[in-house]
Order: sequence, then C-alpha cells, then structure tokens
Amino acid sequence: MPEYAYSRGFEWDDRKPSRGGGTGYREDSELVPDIEKAINGQYSAINCYAQLAERAPNQEERERILEIRKDEIRHYQTFTGIYRELTGKKPSPRMVGECPEDYRKGLRASLQDEQKTVDFYLDIADQAKSAYIKKRFKRAAADEQNHAVWFLYFLTSGGSAG
Repeated sequence: MPEYAYSRGFEWDDRKPSRGGGTGYREDSELVPDIEKAINGQYSAINCYAQLAERAPNQEERERILEIRKDEIRHYQTFTGIYRELTGKKPSPRMVGECPEDYRKGLRASLQDEQKTVDFYLDIADQAKSAYIKKRFKRAAADEQNHAVWFLYFLTSGGSAG
C-alpha cells in the first residue's frame, strides 16, 4: 500500500487511491488495538510455525507448515501496513504465549489458535469501515480456516498420528 495515500489527501478504497467519497483508513482508528493484537498473533505464529516445521515427522507436513507460515508472514505484512496507515507508527510486535515443545501439542495449539483467529478476524472485518481493511481481514480469516483444516488433518492422519 502506498505511503502517500493520506499525505496527498487520498482515501484508500480497496486497491487504489481515490479522491473523496470513499471510506478511508482514518475512520477505522478505533480498530488499532485489535489490529495490534492481530499483528502480535501473526508474529507469534510465524515464530512457532518455524519451530513446528522443524519437528514435523515427514517432508509433506514440513512443507505444508512452511506454506502456512508464508501466509502468516503475508498477513503480518498486510496488518503492519494497515497499522502504519492508521497510527503513523511502526508496530512493536511481541510474542503471545509460548510454542509447545511437543509436535502433537503444537498441532493442537495451532488448530485451536487458528479457529479462534477466524472469528476474531471476521469481527474486525465486520467493524471496519474501509473496504480494503474489510477485504484483507476476510481473506486472512479464510486463510486461517484453511490452516486449521491442515492442522486437523495432520493430527488425525499420516506421520503425526499415533
């Protein structure tokens, strides 16, 4: 997202700046605490999924977890950009919770976290006035649901079942 979007009087509407009439980021400043929480969640997931991938019992699971991690990095970057537009500041992400040492416990924790995150992101999307923020959080919620399905699959089949 362009840094100039507001410095030149533009409002962000979906993918491109447009003059007036649209609903811009600035109207969504009340979402900052939730967006900060989302950034911390993504930051934690990025770190934990790197550890989880190292513990995966086979290449298929390892590769899929690393793909999920890439999604989380993309979400982190998107949410960080939104945060910067709303606050004019760079966030200071922090880890939330700890990453389980045991692979199966890590899968369970990841499954539960992804499921809770789906609802959280949909709530943010519902509250957002900006079409861009709505779209990004709805997309992230869909990705999180997909991640949950993969973690459930790993728990119930293949190399991690046992």
